[in-house]
Amino acid sequence: MRASVGRGYVLAGRVLAAPRCLPVPGARLEFWLAGPDGRYGDAYRATVFADAEGAYRFESHFPPAYGGRPPHIHLRVSAAGYRILVTQHYPRPGDTEARFDVVLEPES
Repeated sequence: MRASVGRGYVLAGRVLAAPRCLPVPGARLEFWLAGPDGRYGDAYRATVFADAEGAYRFESHFPPAYGGRPPHIHLRVSAAGYRILVTQHYPRPGDTEARFDVVLEPES
C-alpha cells in the first residue's frame, strides 16, 4: 500500500456509487503506469483506499508516451457490492494535477 510512486503529477478525486453519486468509503484503487523509460514495473504500481468521503490521492511522475500510446495511468477500482471498474486516465501535457472522479455500478 502506497500513495506515491514518484513526484510531479497528482491525481485525486472521489469514488462514487451510481445512481445517486454517493461516496464509496474504503474503495480500493490500484494504479499502474510506465516508468520514465516507458516500461512497466512494480516500482510504478500503487494501491490506495478511499476515505470516508470516497476521496483519494495518488502522486507519480508524469507518465511517458510509448509505443504510439499517449501518456496514461491505469486504474482498477473495487468495493464490496459493486462491479469492478478498470479504466485509464489521460493527463493533459503540461498539467501537474488532475481531478478524476469514478462512479461504480452496483453488482446485479
